[in-house]
Amino acid sequence: MKLDLFDYKLSPELIAQQQVKPRDSSRLMILDRQKQTIEHKHFYDLPEYLTDNDVLVVNQTKVFPARLYGQKKTGGKVEVLLTENIEDDQWQAMIGGRNLNIDDIIYFDKKLEAQIIKNIDGKTKQIKFNKSGQKLNTIIDQIGHTPIPPYIKVGDNKQIKQDYQTIYAKERGSAAAPTAGLHFTEQTLKQLKEKGVKIFKVTLHVSLGTFAPVETEDITKHQIHHEWASIDEQTVVELNKIKKQGKNIIAVGTTSARTLEAFADKDGKLNSGSKWVDIYIYPSYKYRFVDELITNFHLPKSSLLFMVSALASRKFILKAYQKAIHLKYRFFSFGDAMFITKDRL
Repeated sequence: MKLDLFDYKLSPELIAQQQVKPRDSSRLMILDRQKQTIEHKHFYDLPEYLTDNDVLVVNQTKVFPARLYGQKKTGGKVEVLLTENIEDDQWQAMIGGRNLNIDDIIYFDKKLEAQIIKNIDGKTKQIKFNKSGQKLNTIIDQIGHTPIPPYIKVGDNKQIKQDYQTIYAKERGSAAAPTAGLHFTEQTLKQLKEKGVKIFKVTLHVSLGTFAPVETEDITKHQIHHEWASIDEQTVVELNKIKKQGKNIIAVGTTSARTLEAFADKDGKLNSGSKWVDIYIYPSYKYRFVDELITNFHLPKSSLLFMVSALASRKFILKAYQKAIHLKYRFFSFGDAMFITKDRL
């Protein structure tokens, strides 16, 4: 399948630079993939569409300030973007700076240091800090910066730190936010629960591989990134029971969907545990556990656009994107939302 089939043109003015207030006042495009129909609502309308036959699965990962600024012994500036936790004192990181080699030391504030111990590929290296565990995390929280995507041009500040986090974030470890969850407010969650909608939590620590461009002309040749994910035993027992009852499993975001699909066996039964997942979902993939999806509008030619096109059809998704562009929906991380349903409209 050709990469160009997933391309579309987007004016930069439609790339959302900040979150709308309140969060649930963002727009919500509802797609019925069976009837091929579209409605235009707001996210606060979501409870009107759900019943006690629906279950939401959210990703409770928490974004941490993964971008660090340091310097070499010579005084040269170095930017470090932490992408993957290896051990209590070791991280895989993307490093920006000249003439950095194995054994070189990067110096940060708060007497934090990191030694380059391994080359992974290109600018990606494995580093070892002089602190570990909670002490290391505390310092990173003090000196680090929010790793907002490059298409968001506002600088890191207190407001961004708050906005680029779901209200139910709990498990620290993501270098990027599970952005579909950014639309939820306490009021929305309260209304959903009052309607009998059950909400379950899984964890997938989002890596920057989410934003990695697809560079293969044939999308089936793309090498997908891997991410750490987990689902506890009690959640698995409940979700398997609910799925067997025929209720709708709605993944909030592609990260929740990847987690559920990666932990589901070929018979559609969910398993518990923690592991690295590298599930690659594109058209022709048959979802095993997820029935419906709440998601944002994704970048052209991206693996996330492939993923939503596997749940609905590519042509229907791109038709919806063109309609969103015409109606000036807001795109990407701080943008509006889409609810891909089946037989609701």
